[in-house]
Amino acid sequence: MATSSEPFSDGERIAKFLARAGVCSRRDAERLIADGRVKVNGKVLDTPAFKVSAKDKVQVDGRPIGAVEPTRVWRYHKPTGLVTTHRDPAGRPTVFEHLPPGLPRVISVGRLDLTSEGLLLLTNDGELARKLELPSNGWVRRYRARAYGRVTQEELDHLKDGITVDGVRYGSIDAKLERGAGANAWISVAITEGKNREVRRVLDAIGLKVNRLIRVSYGPFQLGTLEPGAVEEIPRKVLKEQLGKDFA
Repeated sequence: MATSSEPFSDGERIAKFLARAGVCSRRDAERLIADGRVKVNGKVLDTPAFKVSAKDKVQVDGRPIGAVEPTRVWRYHKPTGLVTTHRDPAGRPTVFEHLPPGLPRVISVGRLDLTSEGLLLLTNDGELARKLELPSNGWVRRYRARAYGRVTQEELDHLKDGITVDGVRYGSIDAKLERGAGANAWISVAITEGKNREVRRVLDAIGLKVNRLIRVSYGPFQLGTLEPGAVEEIPRKVLKEQLGKDFA
């Protein structure tokens, strides 16, 4: 097996290379390596610390991985009923199986659960995806939630102080009551952490059952009028303006 002691000090770590090539996230790349699915110059790797350069031939599951392409990002309107994963053990339909033809291999920036819909950012750069997911970026994720139950704006205002649900601490949440229709209410919710099922769990904790959840923005990027299932690439000029030093 190839090891990190071999002389490729002028390159970058294989896990980072695979992430930037859009194969997967850096964390998933480490799993691929641990499973013996990555080769460099015909040798199976056993460490994510291995460095590669432009002259090296990299393969994942026998498939050649070319040079890193320029970073690209797309807005995608995820419909309900799709899971945000490349492979689902339960056999449920996935986002990546339903993308329009012609896209390169992409990964998502974060996830939306099976029954959630709305804006999902896609990119061919796994390293960028990892950066944009970090709560330290301070990027606000905005949602519109339709929920069964009764609530007042005063109750929602308490969420600004954060809340602990089943032992999990959620930070400040900005929630505004838009309107009520019978037993249902529409609520706009803004969060910065993006923990797993955060909006659903927090609203459930104050007596509301979310029956529709739409993400309308992720940081500076908006869902806008994008139709369900549609994908639209974000122009490079806009990426440079919004991502600054994070844009490659």
